[in-house]
Amino acid sequence: MRARELHLNVNLLHSGVYPSAWRLPGSQSDAFVDIAHFIRVAHVAERGKLDAIFFADTPAINDRLDYRPLNALEPTIVLASVAAATRHIGLIATASTSYNEPYNLARRFASLDLVSGGRAGWNVVTTADAAAGRNFGRDGAPEHGDRYARAREFTEIVHALWDSWEDDAFVGDKASGRFVDTAKVHPIRHRGTHYRVEGPLTVPRSPQGRAVTVQAGGSEDGRELAAATADAVFSLAQTIPDGVAYAQDLRARAARYGRAPGSIVILPGLATVIGSTEAEAKRRQDALWDLVLLEYSLARLAGTLQVPLDRLELDKPLPDPLPLPANANHTMFRATVALARRDNLTVRQLLKALGGGVGHRILVGTPEGIADDIEAWFRAGAADGFNLMPDVLPDGLDTFVDAVVPILQSRGLFRTDYAGTTLRDHLGLPRPASRFARPRGASLSA
Repeated sequence: MRARELHLNVNLLHSGVYPSAWRLPGSQSDAFVDIAHFIRVAHVAERGKLDAIFFADTPAINDRLDYRPLNALEPTIVLASVAAATRHIGLIATASTSYNEPYNLARRFASLDLVSGGRAGWNVVTTADAAAGRNFGRDGAPEHGDRYARAREFTEIVHALWDSWEDDAFVGDKASGRFVDTAKVHPIRHRGTHYRVEGPLTVPRSPQGRAVTVQAGGSEDGRELAAATADAVFSLAQTIPDGVAYAQDLRARAARYGRAPGSIVILPGLATVIGSTEAEAKRRQDALWDLVLLEYSLARLAGTLQVPLDRLELDKPLPDPLPLPANANHTMFRATVALARRDNLTVRQLLKALGGGVGHRILVGTPEGIADDIEAWFRAGAADGFNLMPDVLPDGLDTFVDAVVPILQSRGLFRTDYAGTTLRDHLGLPRPASRFARPRGASLSA
């Protein structure tokens, strides 16, 4: 049996996870639209033998554009460019099931998977913000339950389309003139509640069979979607007990779908601020926080909680009660409120603890301390690894790769070289066979 191995992705958040990262003297202000910046970060990640780079996205401007950069470029375009400049690093792009069609998205990711040699992953999101809905002719975002019902059907269709070519369907026999064995290219003939898709896809299968499916929701609906369809999950947890409880719950749900409990790689988000000493790391954190505009942070927090700004008083705790919004990001809401209540934080203290609006756990310390924390979470079963969010890019990732990764390697937790060529290889995931490559009469259901 293959030994359990730590997995590390880096979340490619333009200048870095802190909203003030772009304001540091060494940062590039226009990095968010410079492909050379993203390639540079990918090269650092590949030098550190990380599993993948992860590109978040939303099809709207839903942040304060006057205060910070955003993920402006379309992710699969960025990652296609990165693919041409790298050899090993995985390439995970976010795409919404609410504002795409299954066929177009399946074709786009299958293409990225082929041109990268089997390194692509799709991060499935349903997109909760109303601004995105208005960009697609709607008055706001679809209702939470409806978003996830569509996402489940959407994802099943995409998987079926990715499987619509059997592995040996392409022949390319010049002597006989036979190009493709059409008996091994299958329509999917999907007729569902929300979609009708005939298939097959125009694109054959990649070296990893099909792109890795990632899911990034922690709500009840999100967990069910992940348990049924995901190969990896980008989760949110602030404590080891929270991480363990989430992992146990998700694996139990996966088992109910007939899946092996260990078949999903769980990767909580982890923001890092690293210094050669604890004092240096704290000074770096303070410098980043001092450059965060308070009005930006307050607006971000109000948006997460779905409350008016005037309900948030800087030197008082969060208002009570705070009901769960019916149609918002449930995962971020719950994590933010839990952090504030657990540590009895005022709004001002909460904003700093969130790094000005991060939401995920922020770890401030030395390389040794960062490695100790990662090892503790990994050994406790609270995480299979992390989706890293360095404070500043690329230098925060440079520090992690040069100072933290060697410690993890010396402890036998992390690879010293890539053992395979595909993203599934990196994540220790099996290569799935096409569901259509079965004896006649076997079920072909999605």
